[in-house]
Amino acid sequence: MQKAMATSSRTKTLEDWTPQDVAELARRLEEDSYEHAFDALADWQVLKALQYRRPHLVDAYVHLLELEEDES
Repeated sequence: MQKAMATSSRTKTLEDWTPQDVAELARRLEEDSYEHAFDALADWQVLKALQYRRPHLVDAYVHLLELEEDES
């Protein structure tokens, strides 16, 4: 049984994501106007999971997954 990924009051499996759904998720991440930081983290985790399971959906948004190195 596939565990559902939840984001912004929508629950779906990774196989249910469409290119339009991923584009909306990426738009939210780019705007970064979440009410709670954990909402952004949840969206980022879904995008990261999609990168591994359905990479063709995430190719255009991989820049949102790249972490900057700490310069300290």
